[in-house]
Amino acid sequence: MPERLARGFQADVAYRYLPGAGDPVLLVHGVGADQTTWERIPLDLQAAGRSVITIDLLGHGHSGAGGTDFGLPAHAALVRDLLDHLAIARVHLVGHSVGGGVSMQFAAESPERVSSLTLISSGGLGREVSPSLRAALLPGTASSIGIMTHPTVTRPMRQIIRFLDRRGISSRDFSERTVDALERLQDDGRRTAFLGTLRGVVGLSGQRLSVLDHLEVLDPKRLLVIWGDSDPMVPVDHGRRLHALLPGSRLVVIPGAGHEPYIDEPQLIVSEVLAHTASDLPLWSVDLTLTVSP
Repeated sequence: MPERLARGFQADVAYRYLPGAGDPVLLVHGVGADQTTWERIPLDLQAAGRSVITIDLLGHGHSGAGGTDFGLPAHAALVRDLLDHLAIARVHLVGHSVGGGVSMQFAAESPERVSSLTLISSGGLGREVSPSLRAALLPGTASSIGIMTHPTVTRPMRQIIRFLDRRGISSRDFSERTVDALERLQDDGRRTAFLGTLRGVVGLSGQRLSVLDHLEVLDPKRLLVIWGDSDPMVPVDHGRRLHALLPGSRLVVIPGAGHEPYIDEPQLIVSEVLAHTASDLPLWSVDLTLTVSP
């Protein structure tokens, strides 16, 4: 069970702190997920000597919603509240998907508190996005998700997946992790947070968030970009484009990995993050001002 932040901030924060050396590595999950999505990665980072923090974003996991605002600034403020509560000056930010957008938002607001950035399959780097995410913005989506996540749907779905697995038939896009994600949205509050967060970064025409025009003062050596070359949600070309714009940054493209490369290749992710977070110098010169399209 994660620890909880005392009341008095915009919302209760569910988090886990694993003590170790150096500025902590703060892992920020994507929309609809929670800190458990990282599985053994936090423990493996700690075993290698690093201090690690995982967090549930607003309305995700065991964190409170704090109201109806689920935009990136609100999530970034939750990160700030947690670090203030823990009296931690700087962190190495690792953000996945929308968590990458939250990490960039926090870096834009508080560059002196960021030692490095690692973006994994991150949003905010191009308009293109999976049609399924755009479809989630259509009228009636909340009701449809409520039906899809009902136990009468998810239970037989899990049974079918296990039946297929026993016969050696498996698919990344139809797995028990898919059912886990659906079951997390059975709660009305979590569905509201999921849709609110998604609508803050995605429109019917694609991603609304862009940072590509505001990266000129970022020290490329402090940026690591990781992507799966089979990502069905956000194209790997977004990572390649960012890397091309910032020579000196490190780009790791993982063959065969999907939108969650830390699940497909966890040890590779751990190795890359450990190497990237070896230095605890702040990103004083960062300017990650975010541009949001209507």
